Amino acid sequence: MRSTEEFDDFYASSSRRVLGQVYAMVGNRADAEDAVAEAYLRAWDRWSAVRDCDSPEAWVRRVAYRIAVSAWRKAVNRMRAHHRETVDDHVAAISPDHVVVVQALRLLPAEQRRVIVLHHLVGLSVAEIAAETGRSANTVKTWLVRGRRALAGHLTGNGHCVGHDA
Repeated sequence: MRSTEEFDDFYASSSRRVLGQVYAMVGNRADAEDAVAEAYLRAWDRWSAVRDCDSPEAWVRRVAYRIAVSAWRKAVNRMRAHHRETVDDHVAAISPDHVVVVQALRLLPAEQRRVIVLHHLVGLSVAEIAAETGRSANTVKTWLVRGRRALAGHLTGNGHCVGHDA
């Protein structure tokens, strides 16, 4: 049977010291706190065996360090895997025309902007937009007409937003 009072005394007398030691070993306080908390939880789960160790504190410190190192290795492996997945990805530069269109779209009311994007950029039909937005086809058509008209008003022949110098 676990002795709650005995474990509480052990935790109270050792936890700050163990945290300081693990922090010094791993160099990151948050990682050390997480690892030490997990180590004390494991000690509590195994208290009947841990309390009989030569040094329960050393047991907790060793487990906390292993947890911290394992977390670090997992993070490094995730970063490496992410790097392998993205190393060959090529991101095309955004053209000035794209920036101008996005600026002009931002000037439209939200619903007009949404239907313009869904129709002209995503390629949805009026019926598909109506289904996605929950609006009637006539409403979508009206928003498309108004959105195109407003968009044209925001764009000039030289490709700049009206009122914006580039």
